[in-house]
Amino acid sequence: MSLLFADTSKVEVTKPLSPTVAQKAPWKVLVVDDEPEVHAVTRLALHDFVFSSRPLQLISGYSAKDARVLLKEHADIAVILLDVVMETDHAGLDLVHHIREELGNSAVRIILRTGQAGQAPQRNVIANYDINDYKEKTELTSLRLFTSMHSSLRSYRDIIELEEGKRGLENIIGATAHIFEYRSIISFAEGALEQLVSLLLARKNHELTNINSLIVKINKDTLVVLSASGTYRNLKSVQSPADLPVGLRDRLLHRSDKPHTIHSDGWLHLCLNEDAESHHLIFIDGLQELSKTDINLIDLFLRNVSITFDNLALQREVEETQREIVYRLGEAVESRSKETGNHVKRVAKISRLLAEKYGMSPEQADIILYASPLHDIGKIAIPDAILNKPGKLNAEEWEIMQTHAILGYDMLKSSNRQILKAGAIIARDHHEKWNGKGYPAGKTGEDIDIMGRITAVADVFDALGSDRCYKQAWPIEKVLALFREERGEHFDPRLVDLLFENLEDVCAIREQHSDEYLGDAETPAAQG
Repeated sequence: MSLLFADTSKVEVTKPLSPTVAQKAPWKVLVVDDEPEVHAVTRLALHDFVFSSRPLQLISGYSAKDARVLLKEHADIAVILLDVVMETDHAGLDLVHHIREELGNSAVRIILRTGQAGQAPQRNVIANYDINDYKEKTELTSLRLFTSMHSSLRSYRDIIELEEGKRGLENIIGATAHIFEYRSIISFAEGALEQLVSLLLARKNHELTNINSLIVKINKDTLVVLSASGTYRNLKSVQSPADLPVGLRDRLLHRSDKPHTIHSDGWLHLCLNEDAESHHLIFIDGLQELSKTDINLIDLFLRNVSITFDNLALQREVEETQREIVYRLGEAVESRSKETGNHVKRVAKISRLLAEKYGMSPEQADIILYASPLHDIGKIAIPDAILNKPGKLNAEEWEIMQTHAILGYDMLKSSNRQILKAGAIIARDHHEKWNGKGYPAGKTGEDIDIMGRITAVADVFDALGSDRCYKQAWPIEKVLALFREERGEHFDPRLVDLLFENLEDVCAIREQHSDEYLGDAETPAAQG
């Protein structure tokens, strides 16, 4: 051992590591050798070693068996200084095989050190084992150890960054796909924030325990905090820029030509432009420990979020245009029968409310919201003399009026659009009755499509409380009495119960969309 680190006696005693370096997560180096003196001399030679502003943590194992245990306890060992001959002549080489083949660890750098080169000839070892350096102890001076450690750690760092970059890209692909699921601007922003924080926390080399975040909506005169976390939790009630701390306010109101900005002092913002007047802003700080790889991955994710948001905003604009056309069409039908256009809006919103309370998903409830205005689309083919007759229809006229259900279904059934297909079903089934005495097919119970059953309740409730050309609005007590009487007869009993349980919300919808008649739709008796 006198030849090992022959120049260690010349190693200068240096100052202790600076507090900044000492606080950094160290590089873990595993020393595996059955001679205690080797461990002591290695510690002496590397006591002040620093690479990339991070110190070393030397971990000692005195046999290959010890090393196997330590490798389980420390999955992030960067370098192994490994003796060949320990409990057996090939214990070190067996450990190399265990690390590479059984553990599947290709990142850790292995420097083989041997004092008995004849037991493990360098040419054979290099050719047959996945090691990164081979040194005879007699030639391994402190300078050569310093050089080997630098090159090994540099190689390990680059491998880890490549692996983390690959994982980060995979996470970005998954995260970007996930935020497509969100249906509103605020839920999209919250989803993007959630995915971004998850990406940040997944970075192994950083303890981002102090991440603080905000989602705010900003227009010309107001700034409203929609979501907050970390030290910003107490800002959830903020409704004005003046209520924010000055430094934070300046950052939030900072506008850039870029949709997102990552600042060197540890904060970023992502702007989602909703329209010319307002935008949503995702703000995060506490990111001081980000590496260049982290920043590049975050930048890529934010670019994807911006593109995704723009695509979703365009898609939403197209969908809202289609839905507006459906509303207008439903209103046109109501206007032709000399009824008020707000009827279709009330029926639509009451239908969505009942659908949600029934347990349908938000997506299904929205389909009913946008399809229910088409419930009477078939009336466009009914003659005016019948459609607007002030009194009760005779048998022949009533038979013609009943055809509007099938006429509406036939108009819409061939469409491939989800809303129009739903509109066809609603038009066909909303005059069926739970007891089988409705039309056009005399269906009973749950054979009637749920969308038709829901729209029937909403339509009749709104009709009875509304003035029509052939009747005056009923008092609310009389409307409720009829629904009690028709529970399980005309209407699905569960939906009637939900109507009563949510009567306050239903009446609020009617009040919000009132008109000079106060409502519209048809009675269960006279006008179909």
